[in-house]
Amino acid sequence: MQNMQKFSLNTAMLHEIFERAKPMGHYEKEENLNLGFGFLYYGLARLLRPKHLLVIGSGFGFSVVCFALGLKDNGEGMVTFVDPSYSLLKDGPFKTIGGADYWSRPQNVHEHFQRFGLEDIVTHYKLRSDQFFASYKALGLPEIDIAFIDGSHAYEDVQHDFLKSLEHVHKNSYILLHDSNIYVREVIGHAGVKKWIKLLKKEKEFFEVVNFPFSSGVALVRVLQNNIWRYTKP
Repeated sequence: MQNMQKFSLNTAMLHEIFERAKPMGHYEKEENLNLGFGFLYYGLARLLRPKHLLVIGSGFGFSVVCFALGLKDNGEGMVTFVDPSYSLLKDGPFKTIGGADYWSRPQNVHEHFQRFGLEDIVTHYKLRSDQFFASYKALGLPEIDIAFIDGSHAYEDVQHDFLKSLEHVHKNSYILLHDSNIYVREVIGHAGVKKWIKLLKKEKEFFEVVNFPFSSGVALVRVLQNNIWRYTKP
């Protein structure tokens, strides 16, 4: 028992997550320190024990931190975090919703994750997802066990990020899609997550889909076969 690792999600850590990682649309409730979907992210990391976890997009790192704390408590695994650090004020609503240019300075990024004891687990790439995937092989990154997609919500970009992630996953990998329940933005064509999920649900041979339609929503997609990307078309 003396060698047991400390459990990360204590009261102090939960307060720190709400203050510093600032969840938005994850069915969270700060009054009783309920991380909402954050507990799901942490739990999946503990349960599935991924070696490599990819996160595309995050305003203040909430999903990154929750996943990475699970890996920390597992004692193994790495998080690759991709975000170009767009700002709603500088870059406009067609590039980002809620972006705050939070990931521009490497030292600040390091210090942010260091607060949670995750500086050796999380690696940030200040790139668009298309730039990142074009460099995937050159970066020497391994297969993806869990991917979390929360970048641009335009239909074409959601499709791109999912299919490109699919090229690097394997059977029983999981791909999560945040903001699966933002109805108004779907109606006006500003988002296409829900539309993409509807298509995935039709491909029962390749994917198993579970959607949690609470707050902004999150969908879990289990990959049922290896090399599915060879059979998919944009």
